[in-house]
Amino acid sequence: MNVPLPDVPEVRVVGLPQLTIGFDLVERLDLAMHLKVHGPLEPMTGERLAELAEAITLRGRGGAGFPFGKKLRAVAKASIRRGVRPVVVINGSEGEPACRKDTVLLNRAPHLILDGALLAAEALGARTLVVAVTRNSTEISVRTALAERGLSDRRGRHLRARVVRTPERMVSGEASAVIRAVNGGPALPPGRRERAAESGVAGAPTLLSNAETYAQLAVAARLGSLRYGHTGLADEPGTVLLTVSGAVARPMVIEVPTGVPLRYVLQLAGAPPLPQGVLTGGYHGNWIDAIASHDAMISRASLAAAGGALGAGAILPIGPETCPIGESLRIANWLAAESAGQCGPCKLGLPAAAGGLSDVLNGGGPAALEALREVTQAVKGRGACKHPDGSARFLASTLSAFTDDLAAHVLDGGCGRDTLGVLPLPSPGYEDAEESIPSGEKLAVDWTLCQGHGLCADIVPELIRLGPDGYPALADAAVPMHLRGRAQRAVRRCPALALRIEQTSAERPALPSAQRRALGSGRG
Repeated sequence: MNVPLPDVPEVRVVGLPQLTIGFDLVERLDLAMHLKVHGPLEPMTGERLAELAEAITLRGRGGAGFPFGKKLRAVAKASIRRGVRPVVVINGSEGEPACRKDTVLLNRAPHLILDGALLAAEALGARTLVVAVTRNSTEISVRTALAERGLSDRRGRHLRARVVRTPERMVSGEASAVIRAVNGGPALPPGRRERAAESGVAGAPTLLSNAETYAQLAVAARLGSLRYGHTGLADEPGTVLLTVSGAVARPMVIEVPTGVPLRYVLQLAGAPPLPQGVLTGGYHGNWIDAIASHDAMISRASLAAAGGALGAGAILPIGPETCPIGESLRIANWLAAESAGQCGPCKLGLPAAAGGLSDVLNGGGPAALEALREVTQAVKGRGACKHPDGSARFLASTLSAFTDDLAAHVLDGGCGRDTLGVLPLPSPGYEDAEESIPSGEKLAVDWTLCQGHGLCADIVPELIRLGPDGYPALADAAVPMHLRGRAQRAVRRCPALALRIEQTSAERPALPSAQRRALGSGRG
């Protein structure tokens, strides 16, 4: 039943809009309409801008939640110490299938984001602005917005601005991956931890934050901290953009003041009255149960207290009719396939964890559950980027949130429900880089022939691991294009001729055309 989210889903607002003001008037706010709706914006010094960010407790809205004022001061300090002009980067890379809030802003209110980024660039004395995007529609909208402001990458300009396209992958939105892509490398984490504030684009101090963060800064700069604080909670003022999907009648992006009950947001989207669980924060986030979702409010602190997370602002309820373990397995397989393939915890641990969850789902019993807990724990804190940690958090949350269903699968052989596929995943062929797209194939073992030589696990360990008996245990994940060659080699080298490649139920589609609409309708 999987239905990928459109680039620009329906947009709703609770209370008075701040980020989405003007959306009821036009599909996209060009520069003239933007200024008519929001008014002009006066420049600020770096100190004033940092004080404003701190006064409204502005944190990054991309998932990590790092204080923006602290990041701004760190970039300014590094720039002065080194005598190097900094770079400002808007991270509009939104490769998670359950997130569309930044895409909506980039498509419909690109100038609000540019306002915040240019405000920071002026305050820091930056001469370079980079916007990283993942989709055709966002790239077209941003390029149009830059042209409307007379900004380009030509030499000799006061500020040079350019757009960088990144693949639509989970790991490509991480800050280090974005900076690596801007520097001309692959959009993958570099495998070493470096602070962008010290050394980012071209080695210069770099201020990188996501699209919503810059938009919030632009709103606060116009309103001032006092007026901005009149909306939402006192300790987390302002509004939040959420992407609500999963088992809902109307997937949407919704702007809400902090402090609004989560149950009201779910009701607006047409979620089940008593959801079996709600995934908060996206696919690196946490599940919470129906009771917690009834009591929680939309705020970082409230969701954390309920065992959830605000994260990237994705909210995904599931109803009682689907198997939550099966739903989680679909996501675990996707997370394993999204691996950057650069470190053991990601390259080997995530497929093993997905395979472990598959074993639990398919009647592996207590031993399979214990093995899954061990591999999930082993992945934590050992990756070259945050992807293994986020994926392990999702898996651990699945095991703690659905104890009854887990017991049914471990002790009774199943919960009796089908997996309906209500959590959105991309359709095959969604990425632009061939190395990242699914091949439409999967590996299968003829158990009447397999003799347990184990060569296949050595050749393609991302997809095959050996079980306790020394025989292959498949993670039941589709073969992505970047592993297709090694999968074929594993088939050829199997001494017993027991391994084969099969087509999945859906044939691999052609790569998407470069010609897409710049904007969706923005309505349901």
